[in-house]
Amino acid sequence: MISESYSVTTLPTSPPGKPLIQVYWYDATFTWNRPTEIGADVDIVQYRIEHREEKTVTSSTANGLWEEIKTTGSKCHYTLEGLKPKTSYRVRVSAVCGEGGSSEPSDEVLIKTENEPKRLAEKLCRESTLTANGNPSIYTLSLKKKKLDKDGHRVKCSFGKPITTHSAKTIMVLGATGAGKTTLINGMINYILGVEWEDNFRYKLIDEGTGRSQAESQTSSITAYELHHREGFQISYSLTIIDTPGFGDTRGITRDKLITDQIREFFTSPEGVDHIDAVCFVAQASLARLTHAQKYVFDSILSIFGKDIAENIQILVTFADGQVPPILEAINVADVPCPKDKKGFPVHFKFNNSAVFAQSSASGNSANKRSSGDSEDEEEDDNFDAMFWKMGSNSMKKFFRALNKMETKSLLLTKEVLRERQQLEAAIAGLQPQITAGLTKLEEIRKTKQALNQHQVDLDANKDFEYEIEITDPIQIDISGSGCYITNCQKCHFTCHYPCGIPNDDGKRGCAAMGSNGCCTVCPYKCIWSVHFNQKYRFEYKTRKEKRTYRELKEKYERASGEKMTQEKIMEKLQQEFDDVQDVVLELIEKSSQSILRLEEIALRPNPLSTPVYIDLLIQS
Repeated sequence: MISESYSVTTLPTSPPGKPLIQVYWYDATFTWNRPTEIGADVDIVQYRIEHREEKTVTSSTANGLWEEIKTTGSKCHYTLEGLKPKTSYRVRVSAVCGEGGSSEPSDEVLIKTENEPKRLAEKLCRESTLTANGNPSIYTLSLKKKKLDKDGHRVKCSFGKPITTHSAKTIMVLGATGAGKTTLINGMINYILGVEWEDNFRYKLIDEGTGRSQAESQTSSITAYELHHREGFQISYSLTIIDTPGFGDTRGITRDKLITDQIREFFTSPEGVDHIDAVCFVAQASLARLTHAQKYVFDSILSIFGKDIAENIQILVTFADGQVPPILEAINVADVPCPKDKKGFPVHFKFNNSAVFAQSSASGNSANKRSSGDSEDEEEDDNFDAMFWKMGSNSMKKFFRALNKMETKSLLLTKEVLRERQQLEAAIAGLQPQITAGLTKLEEIRKTKQALNQHQVDLDANKDFEYEIEITDPIQIDISGSGCYITNCQKCHFTCHYPCGIPNDDGKRGCAAMGSNGCCTVCPYKCIWSVHFNQKYRFEYKTRKEKRTYRELKEKYERASGEKMTQEKIMEKLQQEFDDVQDVVLELIEKSSQSILRLEEIALRPNPLSTPVYIDLLIQS
């Protein structure tokens, strides 16, 4: 009997572990475990990720073909990009072992990408770094870091792209070690970005575990976080948050004095900030008296800014509940100069930091919800967290509205120069819609001339014809629920300053849009201040298409001139009107250019856009 021999080659490894996937809108990040069994002298060089689009049950088309991507190394994680929103995919992973071949694929995972995000808070998940996966998942915002000194004791971190069409506010946040300052700042970020209690994600600027920001590794540094305004912000301005190290730690008064000196250096540095809108003291609600360290903080800050900063001091109370915080009486006893409410308490805003990163049973990530404890206790805890979140959101809204109305305090500029700066910022913001309207008018005239040339045969036959143009109309946008004041010109139907800090019409002469002669520097006809009012709406200019006839055009010019108009005369009038409007637009652009240059001269910080680039953006808009 003849026996046959067979050669059998086993696969180099067992399949990798089943992938665990975090799904987003356009991509998915997933991790897996290394194969549990790896052959002798076998090295995993990389992994092969295969995915295919999975059609729905109701779809008449077949599933897509498997597409594969290989990792650049043997790390067990990968982000699959370029996926379609609201689409199902099947994913599997196999180990690639060079000449040894590949393993069998892992168990397949079926995923579905989410709907395309509409809110800014959702969109930013894609632009941020996932630092903790869970309920809620924690993302760290992407920041651009710049050291203001060689030692890195003073740092500036920027979020978003700088713009000059929105006003800017600056706050400094101070507090004793353990007061909850870091979590409060992170709470501010989540409010500004529009994160809601039901969302299964939160954002951080600063990591509580290390006391360090994503862009800063030194706990002793003073960091200015510049949050450049983006559409979707819950505030109408850009915001700079100056974060300071905690006072009163174990290193004693010497350390506190060092922090005070660093703050003074920060504000006097040419690359620091040149104005401030609020000095925010963070204090625990339960404190019945101020410690010597806290009193030292108040006195030191007042010595830096002078007594006129007292009206800009804001008390942010942490670990608060629905009762009157004892810390308020302690601040009164210590005679700390700050604004008072009708009851004689310091003006304050209450927060409870426990809700900022608390789990929410209302969020969509059911796999990560609380799994221990009695269900009634869990529901009660969730109700408390939701209540504290709502309290914090309401306080944030009140705080940022109050901040918008506070008088900016200059640190390096005189009050006169600060006012000039406010006027220039108002002028730049007001010039943009005028330039846009002028460019639209030029296009209207150009299309009218074009229509006349295209209908030459009809003109020769004395026939009427119709043509289409775009025109600009002022519309009213309701701001009654925003908590902001405004300055509108009733003569020009134009918004000259928004948001404005002056609520009363009889005080509008002091608006940043008014010049020293009492006339507006922003509205088209430079009207007197007395025709400017605080109203419940702001003006915006929208373009719309409109059909016109040659007969209407001819009658318009005949009424204006008081004589019969030939085709040649109408073309001459159109060209003259075009030249006049073009001169006005060029004058507006030149004025905007000069305002930007002057703003650069007095702002002690360079404008993020050069003048030609800024004007190009205006024209494109």
